[in-house]
Amino acid sequence: MAQQQQISLPAKLINGGIAGIVGVTCVFPIDLAKTRLQNQRSGQQLYRNMMDCLIKTVKSEGYFGMYRGAAVNLTLVTPEKAIKLAANDFFRHQLSKDGGRLTVAKEMLAGCCAGMCQVVVTTPMEMLKIQMQDAGRLVAQQRVMPSMVTTMKMGGTSAVLSRSYNTAHAPQPMRVSATEITKELLRTKGVTGLYKGLGATLMRDIPFSVVYFPLFAHLHQLGRHSPQDPSVPFYWSFMSGCLAGCVAAVAVSPCDVVKTRLQSLKKGANEETYNGVADCVRKILRKEGPRAFLKGASCRALVIAPLFGIAQVVYFVGVGEMLLGYTPYSIYSA
Repeated sequence: MAQQQQISLPAKLINGGIAGIVGVTCVFPIDLAKTRLQNQRSGQQLYRNMMDCLIKTVKSEGYFGMYRGAAVNLTLVTPEKAIKLAANDFFRHQLSKDGGRLTVAKEMLAGCCAGMCQVVVTTPMEMLKIQMQDAGRLVAQQRVMPSMVTTMKMGGTSAVLSRSYNTAHAPQPMRVSATEITKELLRTKGVTGLYKGLGATLMRDIPFSVVYFPLFAHLHQLGRHSPQDPSVPFYWSFMSGCLAGCVAAVAVSPCDVVKTRLQSLKKGANEETYNGVADCVRKILRKEGPRAFLKGASCRALVIAPLFGIAQVVYFVGVGEMLLGYTPYSIYSA
C-alpha cells in the first residue's frame, strides 16, 4: 500500500493540474465578476449583478477583458490544485493507517491540513489575480464619475503600480503584467508583499476544505454500485464535486469578501483601506452592513461548483495514472 501511494503521488499531481487548468478556463469570467462585485462599495455600484458586470466588461474591454488575470491562474492553478487534492489524500491515508474507517472528525482534520498546505501557492496567486481583475472596475469608475481620482493606498507610489491609474480624459484598463507587479512588490515589500492577506486566505481556505472534503467523500460514497463494487460513475463524481463545492463556497463567502478587500492594492476614490482582518470586518459592518459579506456569493458558487466537479472527474477517472501507466488509486476506495 505504501508503495502504491508513493507511485500514485505524481499521478495525483498531474490530475490536480489538469483539473485546475480545465476548470479555470471554463469559469474564469464568473470569477472576474465575483472580484469586481466584492470590491465595489455601497453608493459606488457600477454593476448590478454578475450578468451586468460581464456585459459591461465585454463592451468596455472586449471579450478577452473577461480573462484579465487568467494567465496568473493558469500558471499557478496547477500546483495549487495539485497540492490541495494530493495533500488531502496524503493526510487521509496517514489518518487511516490503523485500517479503520475515517471518522468525520479525521476527515475534517485532513481537509484542514490540505487547506493549510495550499495557501503557499494560493495567496500570491490570488494577490496577483485580484490586481488584474479589478483594474477594469477602477477605470470604469473613473469614466462614470470623472471627478474621482483613483488613489494608491499601499504605502509609496511606484511607476509600475500607478501608471495605469492616473486620471485622464479617457482612462484605459491597466495593461501592466503580473510579472511587473510581482517584481515591484518584491522590490518594495519583499516576499511578504506577495503574501498580503495570508491570514484572510487561511481563514477562507481552511474552513472551505474542512467542509468540502468530508462532504464530497460522503456524497461520492453514495454513488457506489455496491459494497463489493466500489466504482462510481463519472457523472456522480461530477455532481458530488459540484454540490460539495457549492455548499463550501457559500459557507465561506464572507471570508472571501474580506480576503478580496485586503488583497486589493488599488482603491477607488473614497474607498476604505484596511489594517488587517478585524479592521476590515469592522469597517464593512459599519459602512455597508452584514449583507456586504455575501457580495459575489452566487458568483463564487458558480465558479467553485463546476471547478471542483471537473477536478473530481479528472481525479477519479485517473487521467494522471493513465498517462503514467499506473493503476488508478484513490484513498476514498481504500
